[in-house]
Amino acid sequence: MNPYFIIEPKVKKVPFILSVPHCGTSFPDELKSHYKEESVQKPDDTDWFVHELYNFASAMGITIIHAKYSRWVIDLNRDPESKPLYDDGRIITSLTPNTDFFGNKIYKSSDLEPSQDEINRRLEVYYWPYYRAIENLLEERKKEFGKVILWDAHSIRRHVPTIRKEPFPDMILGTNDEKSAANEIMNIALSELRKGTFQVNYNDPFKGGHITRYFGKPEFNQHALQLEMNKILYMNDAELEFDEERANKVRSLLRNTFAKLVEIISY
Repeated sequence: MNPYFIIEPKVKKVPFILSVPHCGTSFPDELKSHYKEESVQKPDDTDWFVHELYNFASAMGITIIHAKYSRWVIDLNRDPESKPLYDDGRIITSLTPNTDFFGNKIYKSSDLEPSQDEINRRLEVYYWPYYRAIENLLEERKKEFGKVILWDAHSIRRHVPTIRKEPFPDMILGTNDEKSAANEIMNIALSELRKGTFQVNYNDPFKGGHITRYFGKPEFNQHALQLEMNKILYMNDAELEFDEERANKVRSLLRNTFAKLVEIISY
């Protein structure tokens, strides 16, 4: 069984793929008993409801791929060899984390934490299938349209002091320091996002994770962007429940941004 879900568009396909790698909440049967019970029931560090926030995308011809399993099984947006994404001293969870963002252990005991052999197994069973699926979708669109955009969607708590002392901006658009997409596409995305009432940072404090950096190849007409956003933009203040009114405000901005990007990439 695939470790991901693909939502096909409701209308004619456009050269735009939406990835949501951190919304998964399931645990494989063979691993579920390894984690603390409270961790399995409600895994923290999840990008809660992000695939639901973007539910408008399929009506625009956009294909959505999103994770089935929790990032605690394996983090789809980390380097497969666990190379750090940043070198500024910030604390960031690894490919197969043993703790949550706040440093709390998630396994019942240290002997249940994954060995290198187990990490390699998880790469083959859960990680690389997600990447191959994205690769296939991108190649299909490029074959039909000649070019394609990948949008990697994320969310984060407003404040995670282990990563950053200050609260995060409302939104952070990441393009790997302007390497993962053409200037025109980056500029359109940024200017459209900034038409809203939200604070939008660019490549700071996040510049896109491994998915953006791996698939962003503008020289091959393959453009990748990551959007990180505060959970309170579409959830309640406690960051526990989906807030439809807040979500619709964000959806309106995202829909307009996607419309502009689809228009430019379809030429």
